[in-house]
This record gives sequence, structure tokens and C-alpha cells, in this order.
Amino acid sequence: MAAHVLDEANRCLNCKNPQCQKGCPIHTPIPEVIRLLLDGDLDEAGWKLFENNPLTTVCSLICNHEKQCEGHCILGRKGAPVHFSTIENYISSTYSSKMVKGPAPSNGMRAAIIGSGPAGLTIAVLLARKGYQVTIFESKDKIGGVLRYGIPEFRLPKSILDDFEYRHLRLKDIKVRPNTTIGAAITIEDLLRDGYRAVFIGTGVWRPNALHIKGETLGHVHYGINYLNNPDSFHLGENVIVIGAGNAAMDVARTALRKGVRNLQCFSREASAAASKHEFDYAVLEGVEFIYCKIPVEITDEGVIFADVRQKEDNTIERIPGTEKLYPADSVIISISQGPRSQLVNTTKGLDADHRGLLVTDEKGHTTRPEIFASGDVVAGARTVVEAVAHSKLVAESMDQYMQSLL
Repeated sequence: MAAHVLDEANRCLNCKNPQCQKGCPIHTPIPEVIRLLLDGDLDEAGWKLFENNPLTTVCSLICNHEKQCEGHCILGRKGAPVHFSTIENYISSTYSSKMVKGPAPSNGMRAAIIGSGPAGLTIAVLLARKGYQVTIFESKDKIGGVLRYGIPEFRLPKSILDDFEYRHLRLKDIKVRPNTTIGAAITIEDLLRDGYRAVFIGTGVWRPNALHIKGETLGHVHYGINYLNNPDSFHLGENVIVIGAGNAAMDVARTALRKGVRNLQCFSREASAAASKHEFDYAVLEGVEFIYCKIPVEITDEGVIFADVRQKEDNTIERIPGTEKLYPADSVIISISQGPRSQLVNTTKGLDADHRGLLVTDEKGHTTRPEIFASGDVVAGARTVVEAVAHSKLVAESMDQYMQSLL
């Protein structure tokens, strides 16, 4: 592994105007990190990565590198780009075990983090570095949010999240309250009463979008986000239809095949899959069949009735009458993105959401209440992990400025 990483690092041209860094949403100092590695200073390279991105190990595995750092590499114009994802993973995973630094001196102020997905974990670490006493409130039994409960093990091993909890949370004295839903027994008002000077909301989007067609409530019909939460609790049979063709649908399809499904078809109303080329190529390799330009009309006990669609001049989709056909399936999984749950908004006065239920914020994460901040999917809808981390760095600065202004 190390020899391969060094060979890849030696291919870097160390460009004066690094396009790879510009292509990274969080602007990872890629040439500098590679140079440090080649100079034999792996620890400094690892420190640079984690200082810039607390979730660097996670991002090295699940980022859409082909459109970001590697997609902007000059070498990729005529051949293979430098595969920085491999380099980043080697450095971050090797250096991670050396992270033993304890908490920063306390500044005497508390901050609450609701949700431990990518945004919440980033905010927690960045505020802890500044001396805030941070408590994470997580509705599930373990940290990670979509990283743990929405991304399959074969793409992101759960051991990485367990290591993160120790290296970044416990060592920095960040408290975690699992199985605690804010908006139920505890409200945001309770947090403010108990001395939390600022509250961050990073609860993600866990409410699956529905098709609202006949048959959607039948017993063999499931939602993608629910399936990924715990695939082993589902009994799908041998023949499965997945409705949707985005990256989440690829995770659903590839997981189902690993759990014993023999035939899996992904249906899309578009003329091509919305998933990244990387995820699409692996899905095809593993046996997923794609069927395009179809729209579900009804779900029955035997399968799904689809109709053909065509794209109109205004880019809307039009169903073609008389093209209805039943496609048999033992189970059906609907994977057409997710939206936010409304519990927090409903239990917090003055906290506004838009028509989709997403929290209303400015570009720096301020909500409609000065002491409450938000970022991640609950603000922008389902996006990539690195985008959530990048925006959360700005929000952490906003929270710090707000709390310091209270002194």
C-alpha cells in the first residue's frame, strides 16, 4: 500500500496554480500535503489534513473525487490524474492513531450540537478546539448520522466512525448524549435554560420522499433511507425493483445484492442515471440493470406498473398513455431523496423553515433566531459530505463570533 501511495505521490507536478485544490470544496492543501509526504514528514501531512478537515479520512473514501480534486488534476486531461483519494486515505488513517491531544483550555462557555452527522461532528470539533464545552445530542444510539446509517459498510467502514469518536470526541472531552431527540422530552428552550450559549442544528434529512401512488403502503414496499439504516432487518426476496437512480439508490442496490438479492432493476424517469459515474460503473459491474424513461404508476402485490415518459420542450416529463406495463418484483424500494423532519421547528418558537421544511439561514448559518445556527442537509437538502464540512467551517466561525460577543 505505502509503495503504491508513494508512486502516486511522485506523479504530482506540484503545480504553482493547483487546480486540484480549487476543485476541492473544502480546499484541501493537496500539493503541500503531497510534498510533506515525499519529504518524509507524514505526521505534519496528517496534521494538515485533519486541521483543514476533521472528516478527512471519511472524505478520502466517499467524496466524488472524479468531479472534485482528481477531476481537476492537469494530468487527467491526457491520462490518469493523481489519485489523491488514495494518498489522503493512507496519510489520514496512518496519522489518526497518533492523535492523542486532549481538550483545549476551557473558555467557560457551553455549546450544544443537535445531530452527529458530518455537519454536527465538524462543528463540535472546531468549537472544542477553541475551548468551548461541547455536548452532542444524537437521536440514534451511535454517532455518525448519515455516515453510519445511510452509507453502506463496504463504502465506509463503521470502524472509522468509532475511531473518530475516540480520537476527536472523547479525547477532546466532547460529551455525547445518544438516544436523545431534541424536540421531544428536551427542547431547545431547555438547552438555553441550562446555559448553552449557542445551539447548532445539523439533523440532516431523514424523512423519505414519497411517490404518492396507489400501492405505496403495501408490505413489500420500503424506502431507501430506511433500508440503509439497517439492511439486515429486511427480507426482500430474490427480485427487487429500486425506484430512483441517484447515488443513494446505488447504495441501496449494491447493498441489496450483497444481502442475497439475485435480480435487481433500477428505474429512472430520466434518460440516464443521476448517480456519479464511479457509483454507476460499480453498480453495473455488480449486476444492477438500469431501465430509463419510466415512471411508476401503481405498485401491486406482483410488482410495479411503469409507463413510458418523454421529455417536453420545457424539460418537463410527460407520461405516454397506453405504455403501462407490469414489472414483477418480490420487493420494491423507493429511493428518490429525503426531506427534513419537522419536530424541531414545531417545538421552537421563532425558528423558520421554507416550504420544503428546510431551515432558513444566511450564508454563515444564522437562523431566524440569533442563538441558533444550522448547516448541512437540514439547510441545503441532500448534498455531499465534503460540502457539509466546508459550509460548517464557516458556521463554526459564526458561532464563535456570536458567543464571544456575549462576553
